[in-house]
Amino acid sequence: MKLAQTAPLAESVPPKLHGGTERVVAWLVEALVELGQDVTLFASGDSWTRTTRFPVWPKALRFGRPRSDPNAALAA
Repeated sequence: MKLAQTAPLAESVPPKLHGGTERVVAWLVEALVELGQDVTLFASGDSWTRTTRFPVWPKALRFGRPRSDPNAALAA
């Protein structure tokens, strides 16, 4: 089965500092990979997991310099 998982762009997956949602996404993706599932993670470019990663934004918005506008990542 092919699965897609999305994560907020504010923090990387897993988060470098704090970020409850991003940490849960990391645990979920890793558990699914261990079960043999084909998972694609849509997250910031500085995220790292053992699955296929599709960077939606180059770096977590929290660490972007100059300060990134969070709404810019949502505009299509």
